[in-house]
Amino acid sequence: MIEVQIGLYGRVSSEEQEENLTIESQLVWLRERIEKDGMKLVPDREFIDDGYSGKTLLRPEMERLRDDVAAGRLDRLYVLRPDRLARKFVHQVILIEEFRRAGVEIVFLNRAIASSPEDEMLLQMQGVFAEYQRAKLVEDCRRGRRRSAQRGEASSLSHAPYGYRLVGKEEGGGKSWFEVVPEKADVVREIFTWCGRDRLSLREISRKLMARGLPTPEGEKRWCPNTLCRILKNPAYKGQAAFGRTYWGEPRERLRPARGAPKYPRHVGSRYPVPEREWVYIPVPALVSEAAYEAVQGPLEENRQRDRGIKEQARYLLQGLLVCKQCGYAYRAQRSTQKSPRPGTRVYRYYRCIGNDRYRFDGEQQCQNRSVRVEEVEGAVWQEVCRLLENPGRLEQEYRRRLEKHEDTEGAELDRVEGQIAKVRRGVSRLIDGYTEGLVEKEEFEPRIKALRERLAQLEADAAQLKDEAAMHSQLTLIIGRLEEFASRVHQGLENADWQTQRDILRTLVSRIEVDEHDINVIFRISSVTGEPSSREKILQDRSGSFSDMSSTSVA
Repeated sequence: MIEVQIGLYGRVSSEEQEENLTIESQLVWLRERIEKDGMKLVPDREFIDDGYSGKTLLRPEMERLRDDVAAGRLDRLYVLRPDRLARKFVHQVILIEEFRRAGVEIVFLNRAIASSPEDEMLLQMQGVFAEYQRAKLVEDCRRGRRRSAQRGEASSLSHAPYGYRLVGKEEGGGKSWFEVVPEKADVVREIFTWCGRDRLSLREISRKLMARGLPTPEGEKRWCPNTLCRILKNPAYKGQAAFGRTYWGEPRERLRPARGAPKYPRHVGSRYPVPEREWVYIPVPALVSEAAYEAVQGPLEENRQRDRGIKEQARYLLQGLLVCKQCGYAYRAQRSTQKSPRPGTRVYRYYRCIGNDRYRFDGEQQCQNRSVRVEEVEGAVWQEVCRLLENPGRLEQEYRRRLEKHEDTEGAELDRVEGQIAKVRRGVSRLIDGYTEGLVEKEEFEPRIKALRERLAQLEADAAQLKDEAAMHSQLTLIIGRLEEFASRVHQGLENADWQTQRDILRTLVSRIEVDEHDINVIFRISSVTGEPSSREKILQDRSGSFSDMSSTSVA
C-alpha cells in the first residue's frame, strides 16, 4: 500500500488570541481528527502561523506549505475551517484550487467538503459570508467607538497615554475615565519643562531620563527622541485626548525588512495620520497647562522644518539600500564639516553604520565597520548597474539558466501528472472489468467510477495547463534573441538619466548593498520575466525596459 502523506495547517492572529482561540486548541483538534482517521503525522508536516494575519498570503509557514504542495510532498491537508487558510474569499479560492490541482485532499474539521456543484457553491458562500461578516463587524466597531468618543467616553480609546491609567467600565461601575499616575505624571511635566522653558534638545532630555533609570512607556531602558516627540505632541496632556488621530491602511512598500524583523510582517497594513480637523476630543485630567503645551509646539515645528530642509538639500541615491554586513544595521547618510587650508570649511557626506552611534546603544558602540564617502559609493554602484544593463552577455547567461531550470521543473511536474493519469486510467479499467465480471455491485460501482472520472478530468486539465505554461516559458528564447536591441535601448536611456531616474532604476534592480570592511557587495533583485511587473517596474517601462535579477557582484 502507498503511504498517504499527511499535513496540517493552523493559524491564529494576535486579535483572535485575545478571544481565547489559541493555536494550541487548533492543534489539539487537528491531531485528534488525524488520529481518529488512522493517519500518521510527521512533525515537519505541521505548518503553523502563530500571530500572523489572514489578510495576506505572505506568511512564512503558508509559503513553506505551498512549496511542499507544489513539490508533491503532501497528499492530504487538515485545516480547522476555510478562514484559517485566508480571511479573504478570493485568497481561499486561490489556495483551494492550487492544492487540488496538485492532488492534495483538503479536510476541513467544521464540515466535510465533497466535489458536487452544491458543495462547491456552499463552500464559496461560506467564504463570502465570513468575509462580509468580518468587514461589517470591523465597521460597526469603528462607528461604535466614534460615537462613544463623541459622547466624551474614555472607553473609546484603546489605551491611556504615558502618565495615565485607563479605568474600564467593569472597574468603574459602567463608566470609564483616565486616572492620573502621580510618579509618571511628574515625568511628563519635567519633559515639557525641559523642552519648553529650558530649550533642551530631545537627545539631551533622553540622556537625563536614562541617567535617572526611568523606563519608557514601553518598558525599555532607552528613551529615543521619537518617543519624546509623541509625548510632546499628544493633546491629552493639556486635557483633550484625541480619538481618530490615525487610521489603518494599505501597507507601505518596504525596500527590505528591518534588522531583526521577520521577512513577512505579522500585521498587514500601516498607520497613516488623520487631519487634525477630523479628530474627536475627549476631556481628561490635564497634566500641563495649555500655555506649557503650546510652548513646546513651536520648537518642535522648527525642528521639523529644519529637518525637512536638510533632507531636501541632501539627495542620496542609496538611502535605504545600504546594510552593514558585519552587524546587520542600516547605513545612514550624514554630513560633516572640516576646516580647509583655505579660509572657510568644507562639507563631506558619508554613509555611516548606525551601529557606530554610541547614543543609540547606551554609550556602547556595536560595530566597528567603516564609513564610506557618498560620492564614491554612489558612483561605484551606479557604474555596476550600468555595466549590468549594458552587458547583454550577463543577462543572456541568467536568462538561459532560468530557462533551463524552469524546463527541468516543468518537465518533472508534467511527468508526475501524466503518471498519475495513467494510474487512474488503469484503475478505471480494472473497476469496469470487476463490474462486468460481477465482482462489484452497482451501488458500489457508480460512486467509485464517478470519483475516478472526476479525478481523471482534473489531472488532464492540470496536464494541459502545464503544457500551456511550458509553451509560455519557451517565449524566453525570443527575449534571448533580442538582448542586443534591449541593451542598446537601455544604454541610450542611461546616458541622459537624471537623479530621479537613477534612483528609480536602483530601487527596481537592487535588493540591498552590503558594506564590508574591504568591499561592497551589490545584490540585485530577481523578478519573473513573464509575470506581472511590480509598481517600480511599471514606472521604468518607458525608460529602460523590463529587468531581471542577477546574482551578487562585488564593488571594490
